[in-house]
Amino acid sequence: MRKIIRLPLRAAAAAVVMLALLAAMPAMAQDVRIIGSGASFPFPIYSAWFKQFSKETPGVTIDYQAKGSGAGIQDFINRTVDFAASDAALTDEEIAKVPGGAILLPMTAGEIVLAYNLPGNPQGLKLARDVYPDIFSGVITQWNDPRIAATNPDIKLPDLPITVVRRSDASGTTFVFTKHLAAISETFRENVGTGTTVQWPSTNKFVAAPKNDGVTATIKQTPGAIGYIEYGYAKLTKATTALLQNKAGNFVEPGEKTGAAALASAQLGPDLRGWLEDPTGEEAYPIATFTWMLFYKDQDDRKAEALRKMVAYALTEGQKISDSMGYIPLPEAIVEKVEAAAGGIQ
Repeated sequence: MRKIIRLPLRAAAAAVVMLALLAAMPAMAQDVRIIGSGASFPFPIYSAWFKQFSKETPGVTIDYQAKGSGAGIQDFINRTVDFAASDAALTDEEIAKVPGGAILLPMTAGEIVLAYNLPGNPQGLKLARDVYPDIFSGVITQWNDPRIAATNPDIKLPDLPITVVRRSDASGTTFVFTKHLAAISETFRENVGTGTTVQWPSTNKFVAAPKNDGVTATIKQTPGAIGYIEYGYAKLTKATTALLQNKAGNFVEPGEKTGAAALASAQLGPDLRGWLEDPTGEEAYPIATFTWMLFYKDQDDRKAEALRKMVAYALTEGQKISDSMGYIPLPEAIVEKVEAAAGGIQ
């Protein structure tokens, strides 16, 4: 016959408390959910990073929404996210609006390409240094324009109007692209300008689309279209892209080699901000940029720890998939600076 063991009232109460604590432990150590928003330029690689990091880091989930750099910066200033991302980094004025201050870390780099859609899908279209700014200024409006034909004698260019596809949202991709065009073309600088949003020519041959994926889809659906997108999107969707003439006078295609050549001339300040408006180098692709993650200096301790781990992952394992996804691995010297600065996420 089994004995029934009766605990004293105090011991029974202690046992109940202990069981309650054990039952509550999962809740006390509940998952950390990180929310981010911003640039669509790095979305493909960020998405891959966050998915793998979350898989390898039990209890941590990172959700990132590609809204565009402008929307991400606004979310960051309003503190409706745990981190943000921007191809335009942050201005001094924007940093001043962030209570406690911000940390800007360049996490990857990429190229902005000109994707086009022409009948017959001709490959290897070459656009000269004085030509592609005039296309986006609205000066060159036909595909068979003599200035385009001059560098493409082997391509039968159609008598077709050029439809320029540009971003409809506040965009870091637009910021980088227009900074480059303004640096090499006085006409573009005076008529269009630079920024995350600009005054594009008011003609029905300039069509707006949201985010990099929207521009990519619109180009593919519009015969005679040309637009600027991140190289990773072009690679992912097999979009046809032009060879651009660089500062050295050479026509180069986007890729890891030409992107790395562009980054070779990069100089970042102590705050890790800096842009490549017109890279030097014989093989340098002319439109390349870093893209930044934005972090608060002061936030929830558990989230800060998770974010530091995420940055460490992105700087090591994450960089290994850069080329396969159409991005440029960060130079080692930049990685070391980012690793040191990431310690400020507290």
